[in-house]
Amino acid sequence: MIVISSPIAIENEINLIHSLFAEGLTLLHIRKPDFSEEEMKAFLLKIGTEYKDCLVLHQHHQLAEAFGINRIHFTEKGRNETSKEKLKFWKEKSFHLSTSVHKMEDFNSLENVFEYAFLSPVFPSISKENYLPKYDFAVEIKKRNNFTTRLVALGGISSENIHQALAFGFDDVALLGTIWNSNKLIENFKRCQQIALSY
Repeated sequence: MIVISSPIAIENEINLIHSLFAEGLTLLHIRKPDFSEEEMKAFLLKIGTEYKDCLVLHQHHQLAEAFGINRIHFTEKGRNETSKEKLKFWKEKSFHLSTSVHKMEDFNSLENVFEYAFLSPVFPSISKENYLPKYDFAVEIKKRNNFTTRLVALGGISSENIHQALAFGFDDVALLGTIWNSNKLIENFKRCQQIALSY
């Protein structure tokens, strides 16, 4: 199970991130689209170095090596603007690559350099107003023919629907709104974790 950071700064954020790691979080995507390079550096410096292997950078990929981070994520736009040679360059330097897609056709046509991809939105988004699924994923997922890349459900994922997402055929789930749009984020994380592990 994956957690994506809040796109905006929130109170006590670093302590909450450390608490999630203490509860067993293994992958945290750092998605701060409005952060400058300096802001990203300052943010990363606050996270315990013992968690560097659990961090995935969405922006400012050039900082990864300096911070000992070996995971980078490409948005759909970023992936489309990056050459196959550059993607292979990152892979050959032993970076773990992930990306985002919004259609099964795009997932099926991904380069095999990506370990996993977010497909969204699977359910009505918790963090984005009026961001709704465009497909019936019970049907859509049957079009899958890419089994090299792991398929991760994103969008509206909560303890109420994790089983449904996994039953559709997703390999994993990613949490965003159910964590950061709640004042019980640790409890929500633990509940989701238990459900995902029991599936």
